[in-house]
Amino acid sequence: MNEEKYAKLEKEMAPKTPLAKNIFFAFITGGTICLIGQFVTFFYMKFFDFTERTASNPTVATMIFFAMLLTGFGKYKKIAQFGGAGAAVPITGFSNAIVSAAIEHKSEGYVLGVGGNIFKLAGSVILFGVFSAFVVALVKTILVKLGVVSW
Repeated sequence: MNEEKYAKLEKEMAPKTPLAKNIFFAFITGGTICLIGQFVTFFYMKFFDFTERTASNPTVATMIFFAMLLTGFGKYKKIAQFGGAGAAVPITGFSNAIVSAAIEHKSEGYVLGVGGNIFKLAGSVILFGVFSAFVVALVKTILVKLGVVSW
């Protein structure tokens, strides 16, 4: 069997992906996570006198904590199976990636297992985030010094 026949056979045999259903579930899941985050923001604004701008940091920390707990109890995996990319995109998906890597390698010890593998998946995300923040700040500083923009 050559490659063309195999590719044709594979295409015929593979189950059809319910694209519209997957998009809908991802939208609902990601939207629900963001809605919970908005409620957390309102909670901090109402009970702790944060402004909308200053409530963002504790909201992110709270959402990371919620995702960490759900991952630890094995519930985030079920949410991700239901919502697909909708559960992976928000900050909770990043938290899930880090915590699940830590749980997976716990048996190897805390230093070599957890410490050595916790940022295996998330390390590139952190590196890209720090580097891109540096580049944006550098461009902003240059533009302000040249008088092109005034921030």
